[in-house]
Amino acid sequence: MERNEMLARIRAKEGFLCDMDGVIYHGNRLLDGASAFVNWLIREGKKFVFLTNSPERTPHELSMKLERMGLSVSPDHFYTSAQATAAFLATQNPGCTAYVIGEAALSKALYDKGIYMNDVNPDYVVLGETRTYGFEKLEKAIALVRGGAKLIGANPDTVGVTETGVMPATGSLIAPIEIATGKKAYFVGKPNPLMLRHGLNKLGCHSADVALVGDRMDTDIIAGIESNMDTVLLLSGVTAREDVESFPYRPNFILDGVGDIVK
Repeated sequence: MERNEMLARIRAKEGFLCDMDGVIYHGNRLLDGASAFVNWLIREGKKFVFLTNSPERTPHELSMKLERMGLSVSPDHFYTSAQATAAFLATQNPGCTAYVIGEAALSKALYDKGIYMNDVNPDYVVLGETRTYGFEKLEKAIALVRGGAKLIGANPDTVGVTETGVMPATGSLIAPIEIATGKKAYFVGKPNPLMLRHGLNKLGCHSADVALVGDRMDTDIIAGIESNMDTVLLLSGVTAREDVESFPYRPNFILDGVGDIVK
């Protein structure tokens, strides 16, 4: 498929599910072409949801972050792994309790679904990205899981991208608990189809009419493939072009950055 034909096929989509880290920004730095892409989505009346594996911020906080970067996107355009985790637990075990290692946004999402904090005998130990990770919390989580609490990860990502490099993400932070307890975590974020199902519900679109845009082969792209969506891999995040060859599946399209969609 020629490049112009490829871009026309992407632009013709009714809806877009987009990652954020490595797609729209690195940390607090807006990526080249991100403003043009977001403004194009709004101008063309496209349906779009930013579907992020990061549980560190609420949709309102993500909206404010983009506002500081010069982009006006309302909170209803965001869906986070914290929200997906809370929705999953509320469906599985209404009124359950959890010991949480994570930022305030994760605890708030759980609280909003009627899941309350418990560090004595919780039903679940829930972990998401956090900068307050420490040995004391790790020791507590291990004891609770060994005592019968189920282990839940907001996402399986092992690293996250910042403006200065990479940082350990949930998959890395939860690994010591898995090793010490012999229990495997259940991860709710991408590539779990639960996340994409919520995204599609927010869009109100059929999967064939949606493009998934992301920078990770092992979360974004595989999730889109398994949900029957056209997938767009961006090389602006954690994946290099040569990395694609090491996976047994391929995205439909590979672009340098999100701005290439609307050039």
